[in-house]
Parts: sequence; structure tokens; C-alpha cells
Amino acid sequence: TALNGFQIDVQLNIMSFLSPQDLCRLGSTSCYWRAAVQDPLLWRYFLLRDLPSWTSVDWKSLPDEEIFNKAFSEVSDNALYDYMAVYKRSCPQGRRSLKSSRPRYGTVTSFLQSLVTQAEPRFAMFGPGLEELDNSLVQKMMTCPEILLVAGLPHRQIHGIGSGVSFQFNNNQKFNIVTLYSTTSVERRRAREEQAVAVNKMFYQENSTVGNQQAMHYSVIAQVRKVCEVVDGFIYVANAEAHREHDRQEELARILAMIDPALGPPNRPLLVLSCVSHVGVKRIPCVYVAHQLQLNLLHQPWMMQDTVAATLDGLLNGIEWLLEEGNCKNVQ
Repeated sequence: TALNGFQIDVQLNIMSFLSPQDLCRLGSTSCYWRAAVQDPLLWRYFLLRDLPSWTSVDWKSLPDEEIFNKAFSEVSDNALYDYMAVYKRSCPQGRRSLKSSRPRYGTVTSFLQSLVTQAEPRFAMFGPGLEELDNSLVQKMMTCPEILLVAGLPHRQIHGIGSGVSFQFNNNQKFNIVTLYSTTSVERRRAREEQAVAVNKMFYQENSTVGNQQAMHYSVIAQVRKVCEVVDGFIYVANAEAHREHDRQEELARILAMIDPALGPPNRPLLVLSCVSHVGVKRIPCVYVAHQLQLNLLHQPWMMQDTVAATLDGLLNGIEWLLEEGNCKNVQ
């Protein structure tokens, strides 16, 4: 028995040097290897090792936080976690393979939709990552046509806000972004210089009690309410820089105020850009930011994407998801 245990330990140690993709291929060779590569201890190791490097996560793939908090020996429903299934569902490569395996009629539907003249989708963009970072995400979006082409200023005005800016994605799909800042440009600049937090004028706090505790609850001002009533989805720009302090509870409260179902359809998608100023800044892994913001509490589709303001790395991946998700909602 001791010898068998030693052989198993050696085998697991050897398999840990293989990639998860190689293990899946190995498991398809025989019944023995199929059983061997499903070892939960091995896949828990891969999950905890690789998860911090994943650049995106969504509402269908976010791993349960208790997976990381519980000891390996603890059980749920009298069984160990299926770490292999969690890994395959959560990793970006697994999500891309699931997407590519969808039926081909989705492409036909998109083509037919393109033949019908529709108003370009409109999204409201807000969040501390627009204002706190050393590099401006919006400015880069406006001045980088090789990545994202500015298509003009539409005539659809929102009183007190403006019309937003239209962009063109992949020289095809046009969409509009209405950027919502928490305060004036002068106040934002002063807050950055003084390393202070500017007073957010988009929201006002309302008192509410849950049990015996005071709960944080926000509502949006009248001008922002008008935006929320007409947009097709939301873009929240989170500050993911590790050296900064973040009040994620307050951020969640403001997200909930913006996506309040009383202001529009409850299934509008939310894209969260987990943003840093430039490549050299240490970032908080996007899966950790998703847990900090408690995005698992939301009831509509969402996706979090790592983004770099200085280069727009990751932005187009998020925009592509947002447009696809918006089209799905329009078809339904």
C-alpha cells in the first residue's frame, strides 16, 4: 500500500509538469489515463496556479470563492469539488473553445441582422478607472484609430449629458459610448495631484437598514437616470492597480444604482474593464477583482476584462463581448 501511494505521488508530480491541455489529451488515450488525469488535487493545483494570470472572466465562469477558502479535505454534498470541471469552465481558453463550438446559425443570424437598418447600440461608461489612473482611457480611445475608429458625434442628445461618441468596431459595427464622469475635469485633476478621492456627484446616498445594520444604498441623479433609461448596456471601468486603496463595497453599491431594473430592462449586459495605467503597473488579478466587487450577486450577463489604458490592450475583447451580448438581447 505504501509503495502504491508512493507511485501515485510520483505520477501526480510528473503530471503537474504537463499543461492542462496536454493532460486532457492524455486522458483521451485510455480509460486508465482518463481516470488518472481527473485527480482533484492535481486540478486544484492548476486552478490556484493559473487563475491569477487569466485576463478575463464572466458570469458563467467565475469560480466559487469558497473553493479557495476551504481546505482540500473538506467536502460539499458529500463529494470533493470537481476542480477539473471548474478549471475547464473558467479558463479563457476553455470559454473560447465553447464559443467556437456553437451552432453555425448564429453567424447567419448576425448576417441577417446586418441587413436590417438599426440604431447603433448605446452604452454608458463610468467608474473610478476613468478618473484615477495616470493615463486616460477615454483620451486613448479617441486618439487611436488603428485600434478603435471614431465614427462621429450622433445627433441623439440626452438633456444635460450630450450625445456621446460613436465608434466603429472592426470597420463594421458602430456603437455609441456616453462617458459619465463623477465630477468636473478641474476637480478630477486636483484629486489626482493630491492623491485624494473626488466627491462623486453622479450619486446620492439613501439610508436603508438590513437587519440591525445600516446598508449602503445609492440612487443616481436625474441626468444620469435619463442615460440609464435609454442605454443598451453598461461599461464599468474599475481601478485594478494593486498599490491603490479600493472601496469595493461602495463601488458595488454604485454599480447597482446604475443597473437598477427600475431604470430599464433588467438583462442589459455589463462589461467591467479591470484597468491599469500602463503595462508596468502591478495589477490585481481580474478574478480577484470580480470577487471583491461581488459580481456574482448581479442578475444580468457580465464580463470582466483586463485592460491597459495606455495601449488599450484587452479593450476590443470586451467590446466584442458587449456587442455580441447586446445583439443576443435584441433578438430575444
